[in-house]
Amino acid sequence: MNEQVKEYLEKYPSEIVDLFNSLRHIVFDSVLSEPKETLWAKLPSYYVGESFVRLIPFKDHINVEAKAITEYKEELSEYKVTPKGMLQIFGGQNIPVDMLKRIFAETLN
Repeated sequence: MNEQVKEYLEKYPSEIVDLFNSLRHIVFDSVLSEPKETLWAKLPSYYVGESFVRLIPFKDHINVEAKAITEYKEELSEYKVTPKGMLQIFGGQNIPVDMLKRIFAETLN
C-alpha cells in the first residue's frame, strides 16, 4: 500500500480501515494492469491511464467514486448512491463484490 494512503487511513476506525482494504483489493483484482495508487486532493485514488476510482473514507462509511456506478444504479438499489453518483458502503453492510468488480473493470480498463 502507498505510504501516503496508509498514513491517511490512520485517523479512521478499524472497521472503516478493514472495509477500505477489502474495497482496495477488489479494485486491484478487477483490472489487468496494476493501478497507480496515490492521494489526489487528499483522497485515496487508483489510476489506470486517465481513468480512476476513488475510495473516500468517512467515520461510518466509504464513498466509492467510479464512472460506471451510475450505469448500475438499479442493481445497487439496496445501497445509497449519492446525487454525484458515488456509491456509499457503510460498515457492517455487505460488499457487492461481483458488481464492484464489473464497475471497476469498466471504469479502469
